Amino acid sequence: MARALVVIDLQKGLHTEEEPLFGLNEVLEGVNERIAVYREDELPVIFVQHHDEGLPLHSPEWDLMDELDVRETDHFVSKTHANSFYQTNLTELLTSLNADKIEFCGAQTEYCVDTTVRMAHGLGYRSFMKKGLHTTTDSVLLSADVIRRHHEALWGNRFLTWI
Repeated sequence: MARALVVIDLQKGLHTEEEPLFGLNEVLEGVNERIAVYREDELPVIFVQHHDEGLPLHSPEWDLMDELDVRETDHFVSKTHANSFYQTNLTELLTSLNADKIEFCGAQTEYCVDTTVRMAHGLGYRSFMKKGLHTTTDSVLLSADVIRRHHEALWGNRFLTWI
């Protein structure tokens, strides 16, 4: 069985002046480093893109961030729910790629990343992440940094393994 890199929702419309994504430049740099590793090993890179009223399908806001190393040979999954597996082709795509190990990264930590990580665990995938390669915005209760650290404390050695 193989592994795949799943990049969740690093889309232009999620990063605004009013609600910036925490540490975005470092996250994008780290994600591109992971993409390079997968390309070197000839392993699949999958980009997941959310669409809803705030991120209309095929709009500039829906587009992946320009800084990402995206290629036509990559795989793309469109979703309308925080769970990247819900009513999408992600499971079928991973099966066709013979992938039972998934490395995750992306946005937003407490929504789409967390939901997808937990669902992958429930579906029996072996999941991995490099610490810090997920991001979010401040909430009314918690800073983005606290949200990220809190989720890393929950995920580690329960829902995924750190690399």
